[in-house]
Amino acid sequence: MKAGRLIRRFLLPRTLLSGYYLLRFGCRISPRAEVEFNANLRVGKGSEIGSFTKIKAGDGPLAIGRNSFIGTGCFVSAGERGVEIGDDCLISPQVSIISNSYRFTRLDVPIREQGSTSKGVRIGLGVWIGTGARILDGAVIGDGAIITAGTIVSGRVPPLAVFGGNPGTVIFVRR
Repeated sequence: MKAGRLIRRFLLPRTLLSGYYLLRFGCRISPRAEVEFNANLRVGKGSEIGSFTKIKAGDGPLAIGRNSFIGTGCFVSAGERGVEIGDDCLISPQVSIISNSYRFTRLDVPIREQGSTSKGVRIGLGVWIGTGARILDGAVIGDGAIITAGTIVSGRVPPLAVFGGNPGTVIFVRR
């Protein structure tokens, strides 16, 4: 691990980081959240990140829109293609958003040595993601969609859709 990353991750007090993000972006980050301090992360004004949430933007860009809320115990990891969360989103507790995946095509090489891929994750404006949902690499969630609790999303979700289950399907479309 590089010295700069080590210092940012383990030696900077979290209350100092919370104050920095409040001044720089106008957002509120709990001192109990673990947020990587680097140039890949942009947080919109009025957004809030809850306690025990882990935000990792070391591998790619991570943009959180204005007035969005990320609940307690979430995990957001930006791969090479990044994660984009729109304005006015509600992300409930224990949600995971991961924008990378391991390669596994070769049988003669261990999976961890095959590297990873990234398609990115895009979450539209005004989306509500229920508790415990998993948003995987390649997911694109349309504006105003609702993802029900415990749902796994790996593909496209139309705008205004209520999407739920495993595998996830459109339950109905809001009007």
